[in-house]
Order: sequence, then C-alpha cells, then structure tokens
Amino acid sequence: MISRLLNSILFILCALCSINYLENPTASGFTNETDREALLAMKHLVLSDPFRALSSWNASLHFCTWHGVACGSKHQRVIALNLSSLQLAGFLSPHIGNLTFLRRIDLSKNNFHGTIPEEVGQLFRLHYLSLSNNSFQDELPGNLSHCSNLRFLGMEGNNLTGKIPSELGSLSNLRILGLLKNHLTGSLPRSFGNLSSLISLSLRENNLEGSIPIEFERLSRLVYLDLSFNNLSGMIPKELYNISSLSTVAMVSNNLSGRLPLDLGLTLPNLQTLYLGINRFLGPVPASIVNSSGLEYLDLASNSFSGPVPKNLGSLSYLQILDFGFNQIGDKNNNDLTFLTSLTNCTYLNEIWLYKNNLGGLLPNSIANLSTDLYYLVMWGNYITGTIPTEIGNLKSSQILDLADNMLTGRLPESIGKLVMLKEFYVHLNKISGEIPSSLGNISGLLKLDLGVNLLEGTIPVSLANCTSLNLLDISHNHLSGFIPEKIFSLSSLTLGLLLGSNRLSGRLPSQVVDMRNLIELDISRNRICGEIPSTLETCLMLETLSTSRNFLRGTIPAAFKKLRGIQVLDVSCNNLSGQIPEFLADLPFLSNLNLSFNEFDGKVPAEGAFKNASRFSIAGNNKLCGGIKAIQLPECPRTKQHKRFPKRVVIVAGSVALFITLLLACIFAVRYRKLSANISASTMEKRFQIVLFALMGANVIGAQAPELNTLLNKGNDFKAFAVEVGELVASNSGVTKLEKIESTA
Repeated sequence: MISRLLNSILFILCALCSINYLENPTASGFTNETDREALLAMKHLVLSDPFRALSSWNASLHFCTWHGVACGSKHQRVIALNLSSLQLAGFLSPHIGNLTFLRRIDLSKNNFHGTIPEEVGQLFRLHYLSLSNNSFQDELPGNLSHCSNLRFLGMEGNNLTGKIPSELGSLSNLRILGLLKNHLTGSLPRSFGNLSSLISLSLRENNLEGSIPIEFERLSRLVYLDLSFNNLSGMIPKELYNISSLSTVAMVSNNLSGRLPLDLGLTLPNLQTLYLGINRFLGPVPASIVNSSGLEYLDLASNSFSGPVPKNLGSLSYLQILDFGFNQIGDKNNNDLTFLTSLTNCTYLNEIWLYKNNLGGLLPNSIANLSTDLYYLVMWGNYITGTIPTEIGNLKSSQILDLADNMLTGRLPESIGKLVMLKEFYVHLNKISGEIPSSLGNISGLLKLDLGVNLLEGTIPVSLANCTSLNLLDISHNHLSGFIPEKIFSLSSLTLGLLLGSNRLSGRLPSQVVDMRNLIELDISRNRICGEIPSTLETCLMLETLSTSRNFLRGTIPAAFKKLRGIQVLDVSCNNLSGQIPEFLADLPFLSNLNLSFNEFDGKVPAEGAFKNASRFSIAGNNKLCGGIKAIQLPECPRTKQHKRFPKRVVIVAGSVALFITLLLACIFAVRYRKLSANISASTMEKRFQIVLFALMGANVIGAQAPELNTLLNKGNDFKAFAVEVGELVASNSGVTKLEKIESTA
C-alpha cells in the first residue's frame, strides 16, 4: 500500500515536471509538433534507460528517426511506437494519448509501473496494444473500449487488479485478448460473448471465479481458450463444445465439474490440445476423442474419471503427451492395459502418465515398442502384474521410468543399462527378485534410483559408483547381503539420501566418508553392521537424518558429531554403544528426534536442548543412566568429591626435581655412613633393604621407579648399600635420627 502511494506521488511529481514538454493541444491542435512534444514528455517519465535507447530522442534529429518511432509517409505523424525489451523503467505518460495517429504500441518486456493512463483510450486508430511483462498496477482502464479498431490487446505478466471491465466486450474487431498472469478478480464478463472476431482468449493465472458464461458459445471463431489456474467452478457449458474451430481448450487447476460429452471428439474435430487436469470432472473418457485426429496433447490428470481407456488411442497419430494420472481409470482386470499396444502407432509420443489409477493386468511386452522418442513412462500406483520386458532397453530416449507401487515380479533385466539417457528409475514397492543389475552402472547420468521394498538379493554392485550424478539411492527393505562398497560412500553427488536400511548387510561402515558433504539422509538401520561409527561422518554437514539402529555397532558417539548442526533425527538405538551421552547433543539446535535406547550408555543424562522434552528423545534400555529431567524418572547421579588435580606438566617437573634432590643427598651421606653400613651383617642388610624399599613405596616417592631399584640391587652389595642409604634418607623426615631408628628395627 505504501509503495503504491509513493509510486502515485512520484508519478504526479514527474507529470508536473513534464508539463513544460507539452503545449496546450487545444491551442495548437494535434500536429507534428504535438507528436514530438508528447514523445519528449514520455521520455521524461522514463527513469532508467540502461541501453540509452532514448538517447536519440533530442532536438538534433527529426522525431520520425528516433529509436522505436515510426511515422506515416503522408502526414509525418507517429503511427507506431516499438520500445520492447529495452529494460526501460518508469511511468507511462498520459501524453501518449496525444499521439492520435498511433496504430501500434509495443512496450512489452520492460519495467514500467504505476497505472495505465486512461488517455490510451483516446487512440481510436489503435490496432495493436502490448504492455505485457511490465509492472503496471491497479485496474485495467474501461475506456480502452473506445479503441474500436483494436485487434490485439496484450496485458499479460503485470500486477493488474480488480475486475475485468465489461466494456471490453464492445471491441468487436478484437482478435487476441491476453490478460494472463495478473491478479484480476471477479467473474468472466458475459459481454465477452459479443467479441465476435475473437480468435484467442487467455485469462490464465488470475483469481477469477464463478462459472463460464453460456454467452461464450457465440465466440464462433475462437481457436484458443485458456482459463487455467483460476477459481472457476460449475460445469463447462455444453454449447462451448460446439465451437468446432477450437484447437486448444485449457482449463487446468480450477474447480470445474461434470462429465465430458460423449461426442466430444465429433464436435471438436480440430482439437489439438485438451488440458482439463486438476479439476473435479468425472465419468468415462469419451471414446469419441479418437475422432479429433489432430490431437497432440491430452491431459485429464487429477480428476475422478473412471472406466476404461479408449482402446484405439493409437489412431491419434500426432499424440505427444497422454496424461490420465490420478484418476480412477481401469477396473483392476486383465484387459486394462491393452490400449498400450495401440499406442505403438503414436510415433511422436513423448510422455505417458498413467500413475495412481486402477489399471490392472499384465504389463505388455509391447511397451518396448513404444516411440523411440518417449521421454517419460510413469505408471506407479496401479495393480500391474507380470515382469519388466527384456526389450525395455529399446526405449533409449527414456528419462523417467516409474513402475513403482505395483505388483511386478521377476528380475530387473540387464538391458536396463542400455537406457543411457535415464535420469530417474523407480520400481520400489513391488515383488521384484534376483540381483541388482550391474549394468545400471552404465547410466552415468542417473539422478534417482529407487529399488526399495522388493525381494532383491545378492550384493550391492560396485558399479553403482559409476553413477556419478546420483543424488538418491534407495535399496532399502530388500534381502541384500555382503559389505557396503566403499566407493558408494565416495559419491559426492548424493544429496537427497543414501538408504540401505532393512537388509542383511554386514561388515564395517567405510571409514573414509569425506565426499558426501551435501547428503541429507543416511539410513543403514536393521542390518548386521559392526565396528564403530566413523567420525568422518562429521563431513556430512547437511545431514538431517541419520539412522544406524538395530546393528552391532560399538564404541561411543563420535565427538565430531558436534559439527552436524543441521541434524534433526538421530537414531542409534539397539546397538552396543557405550560411554556417557555426549553433552553436545543438547546443543544441536534442530535435533527433535533422538533415539539412544537399548545400548550401554552410562552416567548423567543432559537436561538441556532436545533433552528438555521427553517426547523428543528415548533412552529406554540403558540401565546405568542417571539424572535428566523429572519426566524420565531416573535416579539422581551420586555426588563425587572434586579432587584438586595438578597439570601433567607440573607433576613431571616436580618428580624430576625430587629425584635429583634424592640422588644428591645420597651422595653427600654415602661416605659418612659407609663404615656403619659395612658392619651390618648380610641378613641384617636384607631386612634393612626390605624396610627401606617398603618405606620408599609407602612414602610414594619412587613410585614407578621401584622396578629400576630392584635392577640396581641385583648388581651387587655396593649397589644394595647405596640403595638402602638412599631409601632411608628419602623415607626419613629427620635425617640421621630417622635412619638410626630404621637400623635399630632391623
């Protein structure tokens, strides 16, 4: 609202400033000079001209030679103004209404904004008006109806609001009307039934509502009708199907309902495009549709159509797109797919969408004979049985092959590897058995591969690592065994997910997980994987879901996981993990589902972050835990005295100093007590030695040096005497007196 007000103020100021560029038309009349001054006034409201397209609009050149200006040869008046695609920005001056000889205006693909001046309605000679792909606002001027010679009116891609003026219905010469991609509201004007010359009407991508007026039946020349992406409701008037000139009917994404007439193909013989998807139509697909022999695009998706597919669709030899997805077509019987064989005659066919219907029966081998230009074959969510034909490799242009959620059996053919253009391959939720074809590694451009929930067995082919564009690999819920190939964990392209869960995989996780930086989901749950969780998973910085549950993993949760700041789901339950629950788990900002249950964790449970809410984490089956929030009802952790610990470096230095002092004192007193020591008997010496040794150890002075002391003692009595004296001195707190006490005891 504020921006509109500012734009209006700016427009008024610019208009006032530009008044000097226009003489009073009443005084001077509409002349060549009037045209020149009107053009200069228009230039004055252009606020940005990055290509300097209007630099030639000056007094040094005649205005008929200015860029984008065309004049008539007789009167030298402006008859055409073409300033399309010049990135001009600003306002459209009301003085454009003084260019009364104008027949053509094309200001499309610029950045003009503000309102469309009502003065445009003065241009009664105008045939062509295109203001499309700008930023014009507010309502469409109703007085455009005064431009009675108008044949083309293009206003698409703006910010126009309000209702469509019913006055436009008086433009009896109008052939093309394009108001698409705006914010128009209200209902379709009934007066449009008077546009007897109309060939093309496009009102798509607005907010129009109500029903389609029955008056539209009078548009007998209409060829193109597009009302898609609005809020239209009700039934399509039956009379509309009688406009035999129609080649395109598009009404996608509305709330239209009712049944299609059974004779649709007979009354619309020139139909080339029929787009009715995302509505509420029901009933059968008219078998007469095959009489529209020029039909190229047939889209009936996301409705409630039922019954069989017309069996002779193959007579539509120009058909390129067939979309019956998300309906109730088919009866789950063996004849539902017979129409596919007829489609082999449609050599231009690019897309087949039959997903989420009631189609049953065997998948015919004839699908391998469909058009070699077929890009998309999408049939998921049906009741299709049988096997994927070996000849499927003939569809060499295929980019999406989706047969998921059916009842297919048998093996995946090796010929799949011939589909080198394939981007997405889905066969999950079937009963496919056998091994994963190694030939899949030939499809280097494959983006998504989903083989989950089948009966596949054998090992994971190493060749899958050749699919260097793969961003999703799902082979979960199968019977696969063996080790996980290390090269799979080197696929830097993996982003959406690496899903290996619910198999029989064994061995350790590859330790070098350094290339999957953008991986969002990793699932290895329900396997037989052992060893420790590799700390290199820290490089998966985009990881949101990590599940390693129900394996034989041991060790601790790597401290490096503190770098996984985006993790939302972490499930390590049912393993042999131990140690304390890391405090950093409470600091992960998005962690909302944490499962640590049935491991061997001990110690204190954090009480912050994800641990604040008992519904966000599980620690069941860890019997050595304590603390945490009250809701989990664990015993309090025992309080322990905090002993003062000296730094390791201080301890080493102090020990070295003590040893040096001990040796020094031993040397000083060695001579003084030599004679005394010599008079002591050997047995007394041994006793003395034992006492001294125990004294040393009791005083905790020599500690770990005791083994070295024994080594010295074994070298002879001189060493023994020396050691005894050292020990006595160290054990003594009062020098000679303490030593004498030890001797008397001995």
